[in-house]
Amino acid sequence: MSRVGNSLIVLPEKVKVEVKKDIMVRGPLGALDVPLFFGINVDISNNSIVFTRSDDTLKLKALHGLSRALCYNAVIGVSVGWSKILEISGVGYKVQKKGNSLVLSLGYSHDVICDIPAGIEVEVIDPLKVKVKGVDKALVGQVASDIRKRRPPEPYKGKGIKYSDEVIVRKVGKTGKK
Repeated sequence: MSRVGNSLIVLPEKVKVEVKKDIMVRGPLGALDVPLFFGINVDISNNSIVFTRSDDTLKLKALHGLSRALCYNAVIGVSVGWSKILEISGVGYKVQKKGNSLVLSLGYSHDVICDIPAGIEVEVIDPLKVKVKGVDKALVGQVASDIRKRRPPEPYKGKGIKYSDEVIVRKVGKTGKK
């Protein structure tokens, strides 16, 4: 029994959901399509969405929870939006926004340029903090991950790009001669 799939999704105001081939979710921030898998049924009533499955095969049990989670992420995305905050630490490290791209100075001999895809908004809070916002949770996470992998945090001094809620486990450095 899928606990995720059985819980219902309460629709906020101004969010409309239509079921055709796919599930179309529209809200004040945009619109998203969520795939509807074969064997998964959707019932929309009283400002809530309930997912059911046609039988109890192992594959359908997995798709039941997945369908509900994808639809929930879409509903939150079009009503409130998703965001990730990245922090940059290191001497001389900084970030600037130029047009539709980010220019990262990360200690390399050259600046690193990251293009921002459509549907994603990047805000430079200060030269050491970047906020990635968007409607699609997967795309926001992917763009934040692409920015982070340009210089992941290292365990000795903590230099690099990290998520704001990420904890870097520090290692002790070399010991001197005794």
